Amino acid sequence: MAYLFSSESVTSGHPDKLCDAISDAIVDACLEVDGHARVAVETCVKGKQDGGVIILAGEVTLQGKAPDYESIARNAAASIGYTSHAIGMDATSSEQCDVQVHITTQAANIAQGVNRSGMQQGAGDQGIMFGYACMETEGFDDLEGRYFPLAAALSQRITRRLTIVREEGLLPWTRPDGKSQVTVEYDDDEQPKRVHTVIVAIQHDAALKDRFGGSEDEEHAFVTQEITRHVIEHAIPSSLLDGNVNIVVNGTGRFADPGGPYADAGLTGRKIIVDTYGGMGRHGGGAFSGKDPSKVDRSAAYAARWAAKHLVAAGLATRCEIQLGYVIGVAQPVSLRVESFGTSSLSEGELRTLVDQVFDFRPAAIAKSLGLQRPIYAKTAAGGHFGRVPENGYFPWEVLDDVLLEELRTAISS
Repeated sequence: MAYLFSSESVTSGHPDKLCDAISDAIVDACLEVDGHARVAVETCVKGKQDGGVIILAGEVTLQGKAPDYESIARNAAASIGYTSHAIGMDATSSEQCDVQVHITTQAANIAQGVNRSGMQQGAGDQGIMFGYACMETEGFDDLEGRYFPLAAALSQRITRRLTIVREEGLLPWTRPDGKSQVTVEYDDDEQPKRVHTVIVAIQHDAALKDRFGGSEDEEHAFVTQEITRHVIEHAIPSSLLDGNVNIVVNGTGRFADPGGPYADAGLTGRKIIVDTYGGMGRHGGGAFSGKDPSKVDRSAAYAARWAAKHLVAAGLATRCEIQLGYVIGVAQPVSLRVESFGTSSLSEGELRTLVDQVFDFRPAAIAKSLGLQRPIYAKTAAGGHFGRVPENGYFPWEVLDDVLLEELRTAISS
């Protein structure tokens, strides 16, 4: 039956993503000091008329000198573009932006269950995590190899493109804060048919209307034209765009300075669906950013995605979702479930047995297999954690391992 499905994404300068970036910059800095550092740091940002504030709160335990958390926070925000109070925050100014640090060490009762040696390292918390993969992106050259829901992939591409056109000066009047949403139309066979609607919100220079004699209507028409040309048509394959596509840019008519943290307070971990599968795959509820790999909210979600992607790439299913369940302080997952939505020749039980044989979901094994005890997390803070192109050691859970693929294919043929 034909239907519509929508997914959204947000730019690196969205206030929530600003917080994710700061928290993950702290994770990376701690892992540079100690690959076994325990990090759980949340960030809150808010801009005000007379200045802004960045609040850091959490727990860090590491062997070595603790990094300068305030400098990390300021540099992360500045690198995203928040260097002027006029646009929402000037993280470089101690007069116009206060940074509060409230970071203690990991609780002893947690540490005693997590800090076990070798593969007996316990999970950093209880919880459930999901990994998902599908074939929707595989019919498009620019998206091939992602094994990812199409609406989520396209909305992510748009927000990453919004950052590129600003940073490269192609659209210098744009600002860091922005959002996208893509609605995909599916045919009667539940295959992606076309893009039905594209929504973009992008903060811009308040003086932009002066180019058009102060006309906000002409300003809006210009913003829509430029975003359509340089962002939407660049990010979405032309085969998915037809004359009937509904494009909405800055739906209120205007999104001018000041925006960002001034217009909207930000918090770490508030974009968990944006970070994962755009709503197409389920989510266990735990956020990723600000957490070291002993926290299974992060590492097990990466491992579940890694395994699901391998099953689909190996041809065992065209859709796959894996659920893992953990108890704090225990290494082995308490549950493993594999769902193929009727797209596999194997039963769910057979798939579960196969996954259990091929993949090791103990936290220490995940960290070892994927090389997670490295400073690789700042890049994940915006643009999605999954469906990304793995390069230079980043996004290792997106790398397809030929040995594992062959092991899965051999198992199904034997």
